[in-house]
Amino acid sequence: MIERHSSAGSRGNAVGGVTSVNPVVGEAHPAKSAFDVRKVRADFPILSTKSHGKPFVYLDNGATTQKPRVVIEALDRYYQSQNANIHRGVYELSQTATTLYEQARLTVQKFINAAHSEEIIFTRGTTESINLVAYSWGRTFLNAGDEIVVSAMEHHSNIVPWQMACAAAGATLRVIPINDAGELVMEEYARLLEGRKVKMVAINHVSNSLGTINPVKEMTALAHHFGATVLIDGAQWVAHAPTDVRDIDCDFYAFSGHKLFGPTGKGVLYGKRELLEQMPPFMGGGDMIKSVSFEKTVYADLPNKFEAGTPHIAGAIGLAAAIEYVLSIGFAAFAPHEAELLRYATQKVSEVPGLRIIGTAKRKASVISFVMDDPPISSLDLGLALDAEGVAVRTGHHCCQPVMDRFGIPATTRISLAMYNTKEDVDAAVAALLKIRAAVAKKSDAGSGKTQTAGATDGGNGQPQQVGPVDLNAQKWPAAVAKSPQAAADDLAELFEALGDRDSRNLYILELGEKLPPMPPGLKSERTRVHGCMSTVHLFGRKRPGSNDTLEFLADSDAHIVRGLIGVLQRLFSGQRAKEIIAFDVEGFFTRIGLEQFITVQRRNGLAGMVQRIRALANEILA
Repeated sequence: MIERHSSAGSRGNAVGGVTSVNPVVGEAHPAKSAFDVRKVRADFPILSTKSHGKPFVYLDNGATTQKPRVVIEALDRYYQSQNANIHRGVYELSQTATTLYEQARLTVQKFINAAHSEEIIFTRGTTESINLVAYSWGRTFLNAGDEIVVSAMEHHSNIVPWQMACAAAGATLRVIPINDAGELVMEEYARLLEGRKVKMVAINHVSNSLGTINPVKEMTALAHHFGATVLIDGAQWVAHAPTDVRDIDCDFYAFSGHKLFGPTGKGVLYGKRELLEQMPPFMGGGDMIKSVSFEKTVYADLPNKFEAGTPHIAGAIGLAAAIEYVLSIGFAAFAPHEAELLRYATQKVSEVPGLRIIGTAKRKASVISFVMDDPPISSLDLGLALDAEGVAVRTGHHCCQPVMDRFGIPATTRISLAMYNTKEDVDAAVAALLKIRAAVAKKSDAGSGKTQTAGATDGGNGQPQQVGPVDLNAQKWPAAVAKSPQAAADDLAELFEALGDRDSRNLYILELGEKLPPMPPGLKSERTRVHGCMSTVHLFGRKRPGSNDTLEFLADSDAHIVRGLIGVLQRLFSGQRAKEIIAFDVEGFFTRIGLEQFITVQRRNGLAGMVQRIRALANEILA
């Protein structure tokens, strides 16, 4: 147990971080005592640190929450004095670990008001929980001709598993559309159910990319009326408001501990006992069996049937500590704070000139997604610039590419709030946004008439414009800078060594991006789009006229740092022989210059996509 804050809250119907476009605090019960955000912040060691020499402003809680000291201490205590494998040991330490693990299950059961502890299945997170249901429930109940319904605002983890289940069973995936505010079109939802072919409805409680709160209780009741089963992705809900699975009456509910101030790698699947008992195991192995012979295996009872192998024991204990911490403060205590903070942040962010909020539902949780239209700044560039100001936000498609497609944008910048955030955090983020916008606007004015970025030529929304034919011979194609890719790589590696630190190398890459030859709008189409990048990237190549095997290419991106990486690739490959391009060890070169020190894994994935496209063009030349 942990020492509880004085403002203990009841389950009630408190709604934390819930607001409307003209914000109104939800049905939050009055707190027993005033919520003291300063006291809460003091519980989180990382919030007192600095980033780039500035106070750390953490606004990426939709991706993961920070951890209070009581959770960190619970994990430390387990590994220092309680560590043993569970369920099978007869010695005292194993029995202690087992008791802590099963007590954690009871804590989760009470937290979401499940009827039985065996309805709580521990997983690695929301993604595994949904995959478990899609596989195990799908094998049991899904048949050819059936339908599964998801919404247009789902995270990929609540889309892809159902696509896989449909493919395996011969079923069809249907989608609930969303309106321009980012709200589900409920009339279309009802229409999808009326055909009585729908066997599963899988929806999020709160959209991670838009902040929309969905009416899950009403949607569950309607689905049940037409005979469908319901799974709810609660990853973005559980840290902001009470969860009562019996009141909702959903059949499955999934969430992750790390978005509830708990450790990573631990999640929960709630399932109604009568359904779980009919479903086969998701994985086979130890601890999920009663008996095993070569002729037959008898599976264990719930919940062990779905928990094969040694689990993340410390994760369960840490999750329980996180839940007790949240309940010690009380949803009723911090709900008004989160709602007011979202109202304030929405107002302040919307006042930034040229900024457009994506997702303006009447009922929202603590998420504000936006794009910068004037001047056009890619979400990637904006995120990097905010980081330099000590502000941590999330950029990209947020694993919600269909949402981005619905709004005709490649990505957004997302601020996501938690109970420990303050108006000062919001003010710091907005001040940084204004500073960044002013700097880019000044640079754009000074460089008027120079090379445009992809964001400018595409109208800033990532959608290629329809233009006339391009005279390829009139373009400025990057020539070879060395006699071979290896020679170019040696020159670059020597330069990077001389530059030394990360900031100097980053500046050099940005300068390369400024010098990119222009790529005409007519070459920017779906055919030249490089997918897998965090920004909009187009790459077009050809065999140099008059040569037998020389590749030259043009490329562009709406993100300055990616334009710089394109500059590196052009120095390596443009104007080089196709055979030498294919033979060159580009991964070895990236390791040699320490590329992983100053670009993210996601940007490495995008870089790999560009390299793959260049190699494919080289292969076409040799074919």
